[in-house]
Amino acid sequence: MTYALDSGIDTVTFQPLGSDKTMTWKASLSANYTDGMLILHKGQIVYETYSGCLNERGKHAAMSMTKSLTGLLAEILVVEGKLDPAAKVDTIIPELKNSAFGSATVRQVMDMTTSLKYSEDYADPNADIWVYSKAASPFPKPSGDKGPNGYFEYLQTLKKDTINHGEVFGYKTVNSDTLGWIISKVTGKDMTSLLSERIWMKMGAEQDGYMTVDAKGVPFAGGGISAGLRDMGRIGQLMLNGGKINGQQLFPNKVVENIQAGGDKKAFAAAGYKTLEGGSYHSMWWVMHNQYGAFAARGVHGQTIYVDPTAEMVIVRFSSFPSAANSKIDPTSLPAYQAVAKYLLNKDREK
Repeated sequence: MTYALDSGIDTVTFQPLGSDKTMTWKASLSANYTDGMLILHKGQIVYETYSGCLNERGKHAAMSMTKSLTGLLAEILVVEGKLDPAAKVDTIIPELKNSAFGSATVRQVMDMTTSLKYSEDYADPNADIWVYSKAASPFPKPSGDKGPNGYFEYLQTLKKDTINHGEVFGYKTVNSDTLGWIISKVTGKDMTSLLSERIWMKMGAEQDGYMTVDAKGVPFAGGGISAGLRDMGRIGQLMLNGGKINGQQLFPNKVVENIQAGGDKKAFAAAGYKTLEGGSYHSMWWVMHNQYGAFAARGVHGQTIYVDPTAEMVIVRFSSFPSAANSKIDPTSLPAYQAVAKYLLNKDREK
């Protein structure tokens, strides 16, 4: 990657959602507990900063940005004709026949419109996410423990809710691990191997990425990746360039076109994401449907890859925001991203 650093970005101003005051880009970084921030414009690094305990040689938990890489791999398989999005999950994974996932389609899993009795409220100590996390732990289970051991065992226990599959978007990590299992069944490879072979080894990564696994060695397809800031920037650049990087086409442009087109807006609206009104979710990417055609990978506590095709801009943020919910950060981050996009577009016009 080449540099064309732009100090003017720090003084870009914007108005946070729901506020009548302005904020600078630089002030927003500390407000959002930013550990690392990278901005690429037309393939060059125009902004890069690190804070806290992260530096350019360090790696940071990507959290649920991992989901978007899982979704990307699945969409590649769909476009290549190796995965049928209309197929019922139990035709690919017979072990899930009696679970909620068995009657769902692959596309419903990819877009998280499955009907599941499952709560992912991190603030609730009794939520299903904590039972799921216990099953996923790589540590040996206590003597006498009769709960599921590993992701795949846990997925088989989930029951269907009262609504139909496909009606409402519900952000639930178990969909990503089901998709990781589907990918494994279709390709005969676990997600880490496939991601390495199809993307990481070919995109010019400067560091290894790592992924957490359960006690049986199954990768955490819903949130297990840790990686360097610039390498996540390469993922964003791949998406911006329609699957091309360093002169190589790693996957068909149609993959990105499909993701950018977005998912079911009506199903998404039913979920009530107030900071993402008008958006959708497709192949585990958040699609903004804003004037710039932006889409993003997002993870709890502020992790983001934000791709803006109009401004030819990629933003990557690693963060340690105290609250898990990105809805707490969106009021400052989303208008900040659009302000930088506008700034870069204006600079281009002035040249």
